[in-house]
Amino acid sequence: MSLNGTVNGDHPISRPLKPGVYAPIPTFFLKDSEDLDIPSFEAHVARIAAAGVSPLIAGTMGEAIHLSHQERTLLIRTTRRVLDEAGLTDVPIVAGTGTGSTRETIELTKEAALAGADYAIVIASGYFAGVLANNKQALKDFWEEVAEKSPIPVIIYNYPGASGGIDLDSDLLTELAITSPNIFGVKLTCGNVGKLTRLAETVSTESFQTKYPRKNSDLPFLVLGGFADFLLPSAFVEGHGAITGLANLAPFTVNKLYNLSEAAKKDLSVLPEVQHLQGIVARADYTIAKTGIAGTKYLIEKLYGYGGVPRKPLPAIESSAGAAVWEHPHTQTLVTIERELSGKLNK
Repeated sequence: MSLNGTVNGDHPISRPLKPGVYAPIPTFFLKDSEDLDIPSFEAHVARIAAAGVSPLIAGTMGEAIHLSHQERTLLIRTTRRVLDEAGLTDVPIVAGTGTGSTRETIELTKEAALAGADYAIVIASGYFAGVLANNKQALKDFWEEVAEKSPIPVIIYNYPGASGGIDLDSDLLTELAITSPNIFGVKLTCGNVGKLTRLAETVSTESFQTKYPRKNSDLPFLVLGGFADFLLPSAFVEGHGAITGLANLAPFTVNKLYNLSEAAKKDLSVLPEVQHLQGIVARADYTIAKTGIAGTKYLIEKLYGYGGVPRKPLPAIESSAGAAVWEHPHTQTLVTIERELSGKLNK
């Protein structure tokens, strides 16, 4: 069991989930066998964590749909070891545990907790989206049951693009925050800033937190974006940061953007700098996100010397398309800033 095995009691959480930036770590595969490339995975987790960004394992970017239960738990154990060896024993692990059925999702969530995950992030299966998308009660029942039976706190993952178009509205998300005290947050990869604003305003009030406390009072309900392109506006409506694929490529830059956004709330003299940086990050996020997992892995290879390609049947990016996104001014501007911030300019 992970260190926060007392989550359902009144004891403090060992690794609290804090507002900030989280990176959905890609899963790397060996070229010929498609077996897990553990050395590359270890290097990447260490690299991201050194920039102050926390890892999310076996999410969409991690190709969770392509992983067995055993592979997911191996990646979680590996992540905990890498973090502990780096002295980052307080950094939490978020693990994707959504699968096809409620039963298997609960089973995998329990396995993830035993492997060392501190939090589970759960997406609805899109296989029967034609039935589920318009059945609010079925969706509510799904997350309520998973949260009730999970030994670790649960985050809702709202990503219509990976769940057959299922898109939870702010009313349903608010209801789940009210009825399920073991649900501790939501990731909005729907990119709906209005939804984020409504939900953040609701759960951030003192009256909401008093009336509907989490199962462990040390943890607030976090409202996290799924992209880095609206971190600044999110901060000003009491959002809590983002889980963003761009943090795999520019962790120092995205983390700085988050910190500056928070600082600007107290000191408006910071606003011009953070507005400029938000524009750079937003353009890069837009350009890079269009290339998907394959494009992100291509860019990781260019930057760090490892990356590879997705597990089949997901195709690799065409070399010409990869070169185009690498050479794109939006990408290169981001890379320059990241190298400056990480102290590796001209190296």
